Amino acid sequence: MPEPQPLLLSIVEIGGYPDFSALYQQLGFQVEKHTSMRKVLQFLKKNTPQVIVAEFNFQSDFRDRTSSLESMMAVVQRMPNTRVVVFYDKEQAHQLARLTERFPLVTLAFPITATALENALRSL
Repeated sequence: MPEPQPLLLSIVEIGGYPDFSALYQQLGFQVEKHTSMRKVLQFLKKNTPQVIVAEFNFQSDFRDRTSSLESMMAVVQRMPNTRVVVFYDKEQAHQLARLTERFPLVTLAFPITATALENALRSL
């Protein structure tokens, strides 16, 4: 019986970049895709992905955190074998730095290329 594929959770809240699902599958991942952080948090209650690929969307209206990604990372930090890749806009690098100080993240600045993403995933 073949070994089950590792799970990759793709979170696309805003998008505006290519759908990398084919790349994820080519690298041997079973892909689960969500478009809302609320659904992601529900999914993480029952599943432990090997990799999460998400976007950093700075939200200045949050008083106590930088983004909904920070809420997700509070859950993921209890999953020691889960790795997180974050796409971000260069203009938001200083806000993202607040997260990278607290959580181990692999970050890729827009525009994201398939080669850069593949290299990041292989390095995990």
